[in-house]
Amino acid sequence: MDTNSLGNLKRRVGQYKEVLGNTKSYRQVWKDSLKTQIIDLLEKMSEETGLGAKVEVKSDLENLEAIVLSLGDTKSGMYQQVSDDIQRHMIKNNGALVYQQLFNGKVMVVINYPFIEGYGQPAPPKTVAIYRPEELKTPFFVRHMEEFVSEMTNWEDFDDDEPNKRLGFELNFNPPKLDEQD
Repeated sequence: MDTNSLGNLKRRVGQYKEVLGNTKSYRQVWKDSLKTQIIDLLEKMSEETGLGAKVEVKSDLENLEAIVLSLGDTKSGMYQQVSDDIQRHMIKNNGALVYQQLFNGKVMVVINYPFIEGYGQPAPPKTVAIYRPEELKTPFFVRHMEEFVSEMTNWEDFDDDEPNKRLGFELNFNPPKLDEQD
């Protein structure tokens, strides 16, 4: 086989090996500094703004860790009256901003919307972006927090001003359709 005919294949193999090396490098940066940097920045922004969020690390799987800025769980204010003196409260998850380490060492930033347990289905998470570790600088974290708080505010302030706005839950009553017969 002529080695000149393998030039394209050799370039592809070189690129493949480079990507594999990047994965190892990105994972090491996460362990050495990025994980701590993300935790510190999120905690500082939450404290300085009065957001009151809690930072948690999910580390069930090595190299697939997640850092979660959570607004926690609360009573939704809705409940089912089970009997005269017993109420079953519906719990509300208030949403989260997640920095998820991907299989290749890159970091995916995701917004998890609030949802009320037992009240429809949660909205799918919103992917903000995927970054190489060296791309994540302080201004990005501020923008992520701004987008997160904006999305949480929009969810909480839901009304019919935007008729096509969907929040990931369906009400337990639906308006009748025009073509339905009684």
